[in-house]
Amino acid sequence: MARKLPRLEPDSAFFWTSGIDGILRIQRCADCGRWQHPPLPRCAACGSEAVSPQPVSGKGRIASYTVNREAWLPDMAVPFVFAAVELEEQPQLYVFTNLLAPVEEARVGLPVSVTFEQHDDLWLPLFQPDPS
Repeated sequence: MARKLPRLEPDSAFFWTSGIDGILRIQRCADCGRWQHPPLPRCAACGSEAVSPQPVSGKGRIASYTVNREAWLPDMAVPFVFAAVELEEQPQLYVFTNLLAPVEEARVGLPVSVTFEQHDDLWLPLFQPDPS
């Protein structure tokens, strides 16, 4: 599928490249333990600069979603589901992504797990229904 790809920026490059080993990484504060996404130079909870990417389970649930019926690029397949995935590591820790499933399967509360789609040096984290 055609996709608009992110630009690799110093603070967020880890997020877009960590899928090379099949592991989703999210920024975490070493001082207070709070996870945060998108990445920031300081912890949004305590202000510490001791933030770094850490592995997460890659599991969560659909908190909200929309069905997009408009192609953003000429070769983009529609319709597709764009979802807010709440990761199991922390309440309100969201990753905004595509759901790799027919639009009829999308529902709030659907358990999902991460998978990655490679585009050169980028590994896009996408989610699919988790049967476990």
